[in-house]
Amino acid sequence: MALLDDALKGWGGMLLGVVVGAMAAPSVAPVAGKTVRPLAKALIRGALVVADGVREMVAEAREQVSDLVAEVQAEAKGNGAGASR
Repeated sequence: MALLDDALKGWGGMLLGVVVGAMAAPSVAPVAGKTVRPLAKALIRGALVVADGVREMVAEAREQVSDLVAEVQAEAKGNGAGASR
């Protein structure tokens, strides 16, 4: 999960600021709230799409590494002592 956290570093603060701004905007300026809310929703939706993409990439990379480890372990068992070529 550290890879995911590093990839999304900084997004959490930005999203929090956008959400707080979107929540406060209608009380401060009702006209601005009608403009800011859809923008905030679009930014949050985009961040979620990016997060899902990163999650998929990490899962695929983890699967490939797991396959490589299994392959090396199988080769080591086949060679007996696990000596490299």
